[in-house]
Amino acid sequence: MRRVSVIIPVYNEAATVVQIIDSVAAVELEGLEREIIVVDDGSTDRTGEVVERVTGRWPGLLTVIRHDQNRGKGAAIRTALKEVTGDVVIIQDADLEYDPREYPRLLALFDDPTVWVVYGSRNLRENPRSSWRFYWGGRLLSWIVNLLYGCDLTDEATGYKLFRTDLLRSLDLEEDGFAFCPEVTSKVLRRGIDIHEVPISYSPRGLNEGKKISWRDGLEAIWTLAKYRVRRSGARPSHHPGCSE
Repeated sequence: MRRVSVIIPVYNEAATVVQIIDSVAAVELEGLEREIIVVDDGSTDRTGEVVERVTGRWPGLLTVIRHDQNRGKGAAIRTALKEVTGDVVIIQDADLEYDPREYPRLLALFDDPTVWVVYGSRNLRENPRSSWRFYWGGRLLSWIVNLLYGCDLTDEATGYKLFRTDLLRSLDLEEDGFAFCPEVTSKVLRRGIDIHEVPISYSPRGLNEGKKISWRDGLEAIWTLAKYRVRRSGARPSHHPGCSE
C-alpha cells in the first residue's frame, strides 16, 4: 500500500466540511501518500462555496466534484471512485462524528496482504450515543447481517469503512443513498471476504444538529441486506471466507 484515497460525500455540511478536510489532511500517515476527494452532492447551503475556498490550502491533495442535484451517499461514492488513484479507499463522513486520527490504526491491518476490508466499530469500546433508538437500530442491523450471512460483525452501520480499491470497484455498486452501507457489506460477504473490525471513537450528533439518518433508512437497510442475500452474487475472488474482529 503506497497511497490512500479518502472519499468525503457531502450534503449541506457548510458548518463542518472545512474542519473535516483540514483534519484529514493533517493526519500523519507515515510512508503513505494521500488524496482527498470531496463530492458535494447537490448541497443547497453554502457547502460548495466554503469547499472552493479551501481548495487552495491543499494544492495537489484535494479534488472537489459537484453533483447538480442531490443523489445520495452511494451515488457520491460511485462518482468519487472514478477519480480514485489510491490502493485503499476510506469513506469519511463530513459531520465530525468520526475522527480521522483513527486512520493509522485502521490502515495498519492492510499491511497484511490478505486483508481486503476493515470496518471501524463503535461497539468494541465505550462510546456516547446520540439516542437509544439509533444505538439499538444499529445493533439490530448487525444482528440481521450476522443471521443472514453467518458472521459476527458488531457494527455494520459504521461510517468508517475501508476497502482495497480494486475490490470496491469490482462490486458493481448500485445503491444511491444510505443503502450503500448494507449493499457493500452484503456484496463483500457474499464473496466470502473477511471484514475485520477495529475499535474506534465516536462523537454522535443529534437530529437537531443535522443528522440525516432516519427510521426509513433503517427499514431500507434491512430490505437491502435481504435483497442482496438472495440475489446471485458475482464471481468469487480468492479470499478467505467469513468475517472476523
